[in-house]
Amino acid sequence: MVYQLPELPYGYGDLDPLIDEQTMHFHHDKHHATYISNLNAALAKSLETADRPLFDLMRDLESVPEEIRTAVRNNGGGHLNHTLYWQWLSPDQDQEIPSELAKEISQTFGSVDHFKKEFINAGLTRFGSGWAWLVLNEQHQLQVVSTANQDNPLSEGLMPILGVDVWEHAYYLNYQNRRPDYLGAFWHLINWEFVDQCWRDREMSYLQL
Repeated sequence: MVYQLPELPYGYGDLDPLIDEQTMHFHHDKHHATYISNLNAALAKSLETADRPLFDLMRDLESVPEEIRTAVRNNGGGHLNHTLYWQWLSPDQDQEIPSELAKEISQTFGSVDHFKKEFINAGLTRFGSGWAWLVLNEQHQLQVVSTANQDNPLSEGLMPILGVDVWEHAYYLNYQNRRPDYLGAFWHLINWEFVDQCWRDREMSYLQL
């Protein structure tokens, strides 16, 4: 299985000014592409691993041969995380949350506003590079978590529903060290239709990863 860089579902400048065109080019064309190149190189060293879907590999990293496990964890996570991240963004700003998902969020966190604060705080308090996530845990309950580097919640038995990249390359050209401003901008760009799809199709079979 050889992975390729997916096209963005919108133009590079369509998220401007909240996420600028130059950042999107660097982030997608350079950073994401590098994760894919490194992942393909690692998988080429293990024929029994190369044909397994990426979702399966990230769910069961212990089954990946030790000599490529770190590369698969870092670069497989980078590919999966970014493939989802592009879909979680939309030029159609300030979308309404689908009613059933909004109800589930409110029941879990007290209100959508309380969820927003918890989610953004997870991104603000992630030390260094990483991600903040809305996930489904093993009890099929919504939960906010964060992970370091390119780790994906699948490796912890959690299903990602929404995630935001807080590596500096995701925002530094426009926001410099102002991570709170970037996270505030991200909130306006969330593709809630795709988040709802992730919540409903918990195997994310449509991604074919």
